[in-house]
Formats: sequence, C-alpha cells, structure tokens
Amino acid sequence: MKSPSPKDPGHHTPAQSGATGQPLEGIRVIEMATLGMGPLAAQSLGDYGAEVIKVEPIGGDLFRQTTPRRSEGMGHTFLQFNRNKKSLAIDVKSERGIDLVHRLLRGADVFLSNTRSPSMARLGLDYDSLCGDNPELIYCACYGFSDLGPYAGRPAADDTIQAMSGLVDLQAKAGGGANFTASVVADKVVAMTIVNAVMAALMRRMKHGGGQFLEVPMFESMVAFVMPEHMAGKTYEPQQGAVGYSRLLNPNRVPFPTRDGLLCVLPYTDKQWSKFFTLIGRPDLAESPDYATLEGRGRNIEAVYAVIRSVLPSKTTAEWIALLAENDILYGEVNSVEELFSDPHLTARAMFPEYDHPTEGRIRLIGYPVVSSEPATRLRHLPPTLGAHSAEIARMAGLSDETIAVMVAAGELVDPAMQDPVR
Repeated sequence: MKSPSPKDPGHHTPAQSGATGQPLEGIRVIEMATLGMGPLAAQSLGDYGAEVIKVEPIGGDLFRQTTPRRSEGMGHTFLQFNRNKKSLAIDVKSERGIDLVHRLLRGADVFLSNTRSPSMARLGLDYDSLCGDNPELIYCACYGFSDLGPYAGRPAADDTIQAMSGLVDLQAKAGGGANFTASVVADKVVAMTIVNAVMAALMRRMKHGGGQFLEVPMFESMVAFVMPEHMAGKTYEPQQGAVGYSRLLNPNRVPFPTRDGLLCVLPYTDKQWSKFFTLIGRPDLAESPDYATLEGRGRNIEAVYAVIRSVLPSKTTAEWIALLAENDILYGEVNSVEELFSDPHLTARAMFPEYDHPTEGRIRLIGYPVVSSEPATRLRHLPPTLGAHSAEIARMAGLSDETIAVMVAAGELVDPAMQDPVR
C-alpha cells in the first residue's frame, strides 16, 4: 500500500465541505460540553467527518477565556479543542432555547454532554426523555464518576482525577514527588475513551439498528488507563508480590546525563542489551545471568540503570546518538516543548500547520498523526467564534427568521452577524 505524501508543512487552507468519503460523513453530533474531555472528543468526531454542532451557553465555553488570546472569547485552548465545529450560543434555560435543542436532538445521531445527570434531567435532556423521539440516538454522558457508584454526582476535574486514579501516587513512588503530570492527561484519555465508545455504538447501530446510552466516567476510565502494567502482584489471587511495575517505578528511570546534555537510552530486547554491553566495553555483562535476560534485569533493575548512568558522561549526546543508531538501540533526545516546532520529523509531517482565521489572523493548530491511504481526518472548519452559526442552525431546526430575531433581542441566542443580545 502506498502511503500518502506528506502535506506541505507551510500554509494550509481548510477543505471545503461536501462529499469527502470520510468515515463519519453524514453523522450529526450535538456537543453540549465545555473545557477539555467533551470538546476534545467531539473535535475528533468532527475530524473524522461528522457534522458537530457545539451548543454553548450565552457566555461561551470557559476555554474561550484562557490566555494568551488575541480577541475576546478566542482563547488558545478553545482554538486547539474546537476545530471542525459549528457554534450555537443559546440560553437552554429559556423556553425557546430548550425547544431549539430538543428540535436538534430529534434529528441527531450522537449527543455528547459532560453535564451531571440531575441537571440534564431537569432540562428534559436525559436519555429516557430523548430516546422516545429519537430511538436511533447515541447518547454519551461523560462526567467525573459513574452514576452507579457512591461517588455519583461528585464534581471532578483533571487534577482531581489524576490524584484519585493513582497517577500522582505512582509519580511519587518513582521519585518524582507527589506531582500532577504537566498535561491534562485525564481529559485526553477520557476523550479518546469517549471516541472509542461512540465509534463502537455507531458500528453496532449500523449492523443491528437502534441507539443506546453510554456513560464514560473520568475516574473509572483513568484507572483503566493507569493500572494495566501496575496490577503486578494484584493480578493474582491470592496476591503475589507488590502492586506496581518495578522498572517504571525505579527512581533511576530518567534521562541520563551525557558529556553535554541529557539522553534517554533504552536497550529493550536481550539482543539490544548484548549490543549495548559490547558497545561500552562490557561484553562480560551479556553473559551474566543478572543482565543477559529480561527476568535477570528485572531483578536487578537498579544495577542495570546504574551501568547506563556510569558510561553516558564519557561521550557527547551526538556521539552517543550516532553509536546507538548504528546498533539499532532505542534512544530519545530530550526535547523541550519549544524544540518540537523545529523538529525535522514533525516538520516533514506538518504537525503544526498554519491557517488564516477570519477573526484571529494566522493561527497554528495541531496536525493529524495518523497516515491513511483513504480520506479519514481533515480540517473542514476552523474553530468558530461564539454563536457564529446560531441563526443558520436555528433555521435548519425549523425556526423562522422572526423567532430567531426575537430570541437574539431577548438574550436567548447569540449570533455575531445579528444585533448583540441584551445582557
């Protein structure tokens, strides 16, 4: 199979809408979510071709207010989490506002919300209230904790879930201190879990018909992400040994100092370790039962890492890279986040393409990592200004221009092309 050629890493133009052959072409997603996991999941569905209508409150998604930003309501995090969407800014607590949302849901394929269940029930937006009018609807609720456990309804965010899921404890056990990971990793993991669940539900509907209710809780999803390699002794009943994968928890599992910098060096297979020991002038270690096999190295992991630490300062990072590459031994430079933008591989893959946004000027988004021989992911819509498509969506749902104008005047609907709503 011939892989597609890399895209021009310079300036890009969003693809025009229309027939694309994308996997989710013709699927309509109503996103009623804010901040991280819900918007990121909906963005991924939009990347795969779904029409995503983002239902925002009158004040907009909170990520619109993060800094830096060039203009009000277009914070950098909003721009990175909300491409391939249309924005409907509406007061869902008003009679006309909630009616419009119900109209949209009657014709939707997927409803994605991160609002807790009691609030959705009060709005008549719970699954039981909606499935009668739309039995084909895939309803995905994502929030902190499952409604089936004692933490039901408890508020949560990325930091709280990192703490509760064991991730912070693992960081501490590995010698890094009881710290959060410097990324909204819980939001991102749950977003991917949401996309997987929705894709599977769409496949089931295609084969067998009928919608369904999905609940994707952050806590359980993150535990399922964190724990597979750390089950260790708890894999067995009765328990055989401690919880935690010893190699990952070793405080020596860090990038090692070279003569002029830092380098991640990771011989992995027995063959790679044998090559490495020969390379550093210690072929005797390749014959030692403590070093020659995975089992032996696992029992003596601190000594194994000490060998690497002791030899790396003898050469520069560039010298080590040349030797390791020649011997096909795993290594990784320690890149700063700033260096990623000039990395030659990422540049060749166009991982940070630039676009001309109608209100924000030249912006830089994140490219698509997956290579596909058939159309899969593409950018069709740049991140929208608040309510940019409100009137268009309201008309599509059957509202008259007169009703739309009344809603705008009453502060129930925001559309920048019309008169500013009364605040």
